[in-house]
Amino acid sequence: MTNSEKYDNAVMAIFEVGADELLTVAYQSIAKWDSVGHMRLMAEIEGAFGILLDTEDIVGFSSYETGKKILRKYGVEL
Repeated sequence: MTNSEKYDNAVMAIFEVGADELLTVAYQSIAKWDSVGHMRLMAEIEGAFGILLDTEDIVGFSSYETGKKILRKYGVEL
């Protein structure tokens, strides 16, 4: 599985969205991305990629697209 697939699958699983919706997924744009959903996504991403996100990146992780930029900071190529 590629890193892009891992990332997409994490977002789709946590927020129960389809692949066609990923580009529009953002914090509080869907009911499931609330504070609890946000932390579930962070835990899922940390586990999937074997990284530990710092607090600034957890707070800044506000959309699907922003998440890709943050992951690149940790050496995760998508």
